[in-house]
Amino acid sequence: MPGKIRVLVVDDSAVVRQTLTDILASDPEIEVLGAASDPFVAAKRIQQEVPDVITLDVEMPRMDGITFLRKIMAQRPIPVVMCSSLVEARSETLMQALEAGAVDILLKPKLDTRQGLLEARVTICDTIKGAARARLNRGARPRGGEIRAVEKKLTADAVLPPPSGRHAMARTTESVVCIGASTGGTEALREVLQALPADSPGIVVVQHMPERFTAAFAHRLNGLCAVEVKEAADGDTVLRGRVLIAPGARHTLLRRSGARYHVEVKDGPLVARHRPSVDVLFRSAAQCAGGNATGIIMTGMGDDGARGLLEMRRAGAHTVAQDEATSVVFGMPKEAIAAGAVERVLPLESLASEILCGKAH
Repeated sequence: MPGKIRVLVVDDSAVVRQTLTDILASDPEIEVLGAASDPFVAAKRIQQEVPDVITLDVEMPRMDGITFLRKIMAQRPIPVVMCSSLVEARSETLMQALEAGAVDILLKPKLDTRQGLLEARVTICDTIKGAARARLNRGARPRGGEIRAVEKKLTADAVLPPPSGRHAMARTTESVVCIGASTGGTEALREVLQALPADSPGIVVVQHMPERFTAAFAHRLNGLCAVEVKEAADGDTVLRGRVLIAPGARHTLLRRSGARYHVEVKDGPLVARHRPSVDVLFRSAAQCAGGNATGIIMTGMGDDGARGLLEMRRAGAHTVAQDEATSVVFGMPKEAIAAGAVERVLPLESLASEILCGKAH
């Protein structure tokens, strides 16, 4: 059995340091090694004992978090999770952090309600567990085994009822691709979407990411890709050459009107410990697109998407998983494969061509 995941919290706010420490310490699989008020204090702490994961604030005295992140990645790579308050102007900075090697982004917890605290605990602890398993390069093995969740997880039933019975899904000339990703997915998605031409099939993506940062993520990708990339808004049409990114903190579902597809963006509880949930998107695709769809599950911690992808496959969709060698965390693809939901297992560099040439197209 692997030991506890050792975490170093780095933040200039004493309140945030204590809050994160309390949340992390409440999980029996996590140990907080200590808390540092700035990168210089953190560097001294790392010299004494190397943590498995670091949570790192963006703006701090003496040295900012991005600079410290780059030093860590250059000298002694350690999985780093950037932790920021909900400030729109920082979104682009956090995108730079992901490019510099951060494995994920967290919002500093809002403790104004009991439900907010409970959801923050689930998200923060799961993000740390995912980071601890991340490969910082493709030759490294992740730490320990898959860590089981303690709290009960809701299924997609909480947002979208399961189908009442099997029914034939009419083929259309329009196809749609649904993609789910989590830890490591931001850079993996960039690689896939940059390889697509401007007339690619319409795509809907759920990437586990905090609210508002999904808009910055979409904006960044839109400037890099031939396809149009935007954060999904309720009612947006799924078009060839367009990629819709599910907004953080809301579920995104695929809907059909005649031969055309659009998205519904709605509130709801955490599903498979996430909002947006890949399971919710995939179930909606199974119900309204059937064999007209392709479902792709990519790098990420946990099992979100496995059940939904199986529903897509049973509805006639083409289903694909990213392989272990190219996944930062092989949790989500592994669970989907084990569930019998996957037709093909492919490396990251082959996913773009599969989108263009898959069975649904």
